[in-house]
Amino acid sequence: MKILLTGGSGLIGRELLKHLTTYQVVVLSRNISNAKRKLAHVDLGNISYLSSLDELHDFNDFDAVINLAGEPIADRRWSDAQKKQICNSRWNLTEKLVELIHASTEPPSVFISGSAVGYYGDQQAHPFDESLHSSSTGFAHEVCDQWETIAKRARSENTRVCLLRTGVVLSLEGGALVKMLPPYKFGLGGPIGSGKQYIPWIHILDAVKAITFLLNTSHANGEFNLSAPHPVTNKEFSQTLAKSLRRPHLGIVPKWGIKLIMGESSSLLLDSVRAKPKKLTELGFRFSYSRIEPALRNLLQHQE
Repeated sequence: MKILLTGGSGLIGRELLKHLTTYQVVVLSRNISNAKRKLAHVDLGNISYLSSLDELHDFNDFDAVINLAGEPIADRRWSDAQKKQICNSRWNLTEKLVELIHASTEPPSVFISGSAVGYYGDQQAHPFDESLHSSSTGFAHEVCDQWETIAKRARSENTRVCLLRTGVVLSLEGGALVKMLPPYKFGLGGPIGSGKQYIPWIHILDAVKAITFLLNTSHANGEFNLSAPHPVTNKEFSQTLAKSLRRPHLGIVPKWGIKLIMGESSSLLLDSVRAKPKKLTELGFRFSYSRIEPALRNLLQHQE
């Protein structure tokens, strides 16, 4: 199988490549030398690089396309310029990928494209699955909704489309957990706001296992929540993280403080998203880490 991968040097992409060593993978990257440096440890001679989609006229040579690229949504405040960058980095690239799929006489059999649980907006404490149609008006919903709409245009009798509504990915190689660790190691960790908001988390290993599962499950189609079966409240997550590090759980981050620091993007931490991965589990996918305590224990076992 030959796969085109965007976002290969990102958090999920780097880990995913460890699970694609038996495939030929072409990584799309604007900075090939930087991508080669980041991916040197996972390249077993099966990875090649492409600097621009303009070098291709179609995707006839590819069996699958996995689209994970996009400007990080949580790294900066959402200024108008940053919002534009977040949107364009997802929408424009996905449109180009869809165009090349349609230009193919023998298109890829599967197009796996990123999205996020931000699609749902704040759903309070209500559990839900992929069947929920969100009417949220938030920016994260706007980004994901349009991103998914564009990706769905690739669907045909020859190409199935799987959309990854990804939760908070837990990893020590980057992402939210790495940013949280310093205050917790000093015993200053605590819940954010009321702590009642639900976090749809997923262990990095399960995230990439789910992607490869969808890649190889020929009847998988549509939206999939990439989150563990048992989302937890922010307070429970915080308590479990402190316990895993053998540190006290004394701090608290007030809602107003988060809003002051992050502005509109504070919704990423304050919205409650109790998402369930119903479609994945119904297809037979089995999570290695379905509960938060074993997941954090696995990731933090070598942390002091």
